[in-house]
Amino acid sequence: MNSLKISLMMIILMALFMWVGYLVGGQGGMVLAFVLAVVMNVGSYWFSDRIILKIYRAREVTELDHPRLFRVVRKIVAEAMMPTPKVCIVPSKAPNAFATGRNAEHAVIAVTEGILEILDEDELEGVIGHEIAHILNRDMLIGTIAATFAGAIGILASIARWGAIFGGYSRSNDRGGGLGLIVAAIVAPLAAMIIQMAISRQREYKADARSGQLTGKYIQLASALEKLHKAPVRLNLDQQPATAHLMIANPLSGKGLASLFSTHPPVEKRVAKLHELHTQSAYYAGHP
Repeated sequence: MNSLKISLMMIILMALFMWVGYLVGGQGGMVLAFVLAVVMNVGSYWFSDRIILKIYRAREVTELDHPRLFRVVRKIVAEAMMPTPKVCIVPSKAPNAFATGRNAEHAVIAVTEGILEILDEDELEGVIGHEIAHILNRDMLIGTIAATFAGAIGILASIARWGAIFGGYSRSNDRGGGLGLIVAAIVAPLAAMIIQMAISRQREYKADARSGQLTGKYIQLASALEKLHKAPVRLNLDQQPATAHLMIANPLSGKGLASLFSTHPPVEKRVAKLHELHTQSAYYAGHP
């Protein structure tokens, strides 16, 4: 069901993108904006691991540096039958973790110093399982595609604003007139952002579930999420909020309408879902 929802949201993003392009400049304007967005996002996809790791000053570590962490990682990648990713430590007391890299062969798992301090080994296994699930699910690719269309819509919306300022109304009468340009400039980017965030939230649910399947640590992952949610220290994302969707725990906060722009589902819902999945797995284990 989650995959169906994500596919539907991707189709909506594409349709929204094509509609805004048509309003702004017909097929030519749409193609130009799409090319610009693809260039920016493909570059980000190929070099995302280096960019993100540099932002957080993450350093690669070896098994000698962190034997407990490597023991957990090797256990899960053996179960997942995938190459062992690079492992990095982020010098921050804020407990969090993320995965980056363009595919399983070029993947990186990064954890903060803070998360290693507050989680026991079973909880850490649930968290690492979540990040490995993101790699297996190719979430970095899905996120990049969503960002491509959202970014392209933003570019077109900017063009629409300038078109409205410099008399684009008369030239766009056959494509919806001034009202169409206003909608393209204001409503479309907002809708694209909400859809992009919704895709990210669905991927979090799926990664939680797959972590449980890989590790059997549904309850331990739920416990880890509660600890991360209650932690008084947060990663400083003031200058890079665009990286929030990478983290296992939402480093930003928002309630009410602001929650529409959250990259993560509410932690209470994630915990409840993990407990439900644990119950289901225990039931099926006892009923072959």
